[in-house]
Amino acid sequence: MAESRPVLDIVAPFFNEAQSASAFAALLDKLEAAVAQRFGMEVHKILVDDGSRDDGAERFSRALSGSWEIVRLSRNFGKEVAVLAGLDQSRGDMALIMDADLQHSMDTSLKMIAELVEHPDIDVVYAQNDRREASWRRSQLARLFYSLINSSQRFDIPENAGDFRVMRGAVVRALTSLRDKRRFNKGLFAWAGFRQKAIEYSPENRVTGTSKWSRLNLIAFSLEGFTSFSVIPLRIISLSGMLAAMAGLVYGAKVFFEVMFYGIAVPGYPSLMVAVVLLGGLNLTLLGLIGEYVWVTLSESKDRPVYIVRDVLRGNVSDRPPGVSET
Repeated sequence: MAESRPVLDIVAPFFNEAQSASAFAALLDKLEAAVAQRFGMEVHKILVDDGSRDDGAERFSRALSGSWEIVRLSRNFGKEVAVLAGLDQSRGDMALIMDADLQHSMDTSLKMIAELVEHPDIDVVYAQNDRREASWRRSQLARLFYSLINSSQRFDIPENAGDFRVMRGAVVRALTSLRDKRRFNKGLFAWAGFRQKAIEYSPENRVTGTSKWSRLNLIAFSLEGFTSFSVIPLRIISLSGMLAAMAGLVYGAKVFFEVMFYGIAVPGYPSLMVAVVLLGGLNLTLLGLIGEYVWVTLSESKDRPVYIVRDVLRGNVSDRPPGVSET
């Protein structure tokens, strides 16, 4: 009886990527051939349609070859959840997560797989964006974000590391056990631990379409990270309140001495308005921030499924055990 070969699952979420379906399917075919030749591994492709409004799933189903399945979610749940849906379907010895927009190259994928195969003591190899084309302002904001979110943590979220990574099956099972409703994968990957190694890479240019991440989406995503993994915003606001109170105390002492010893009249309306605006702004900021944390807590306590599967399209996967329908 022939010994079965190890299996690499390729997990690729997509949203409105119909135009890149043929090119991405061709890239997967090349990657499958290279993985089989270099590492002797079988490849199973798991694509997740995150509620696309185009015919991307149908185009992918016509373009894919070999062993594959397309998990179609009932609506758009977001990339973070779509990654979880793909990992839930994974049954292989290793899993590679990559985007379907062709910005994650085959060369970097093979480098990461090679690191994992050649070093049994490593559990995860992730790609770290070198940010060569990013503006100075964006680079500094990203550095500030990671500095703040990693403050007072027992684990560090690697800077400029996303979902592009390869991991062993044990890591996949550990990650799928984390059923956070409001997901921030960068933090979950770091929180789960395991022995990880970084490889720098430069993203390829998009072949078609535009990025789904606007500036507002990035800001909301950053706030999601803070409310899920850091108490620093609350501490910053608390510190601001203490500083405002101390400033008010110093100003009050100044006014008292000026009146008692120099007879200077106390400015009424301007000083009152400054105090009201300052303290009112701090209170509203604190209330809004607390509201964000309460909303995250409420979302988790409802215990709804993280996602719902509409259906699953399959090709040559009859020998694989079925995955979950919704979770």
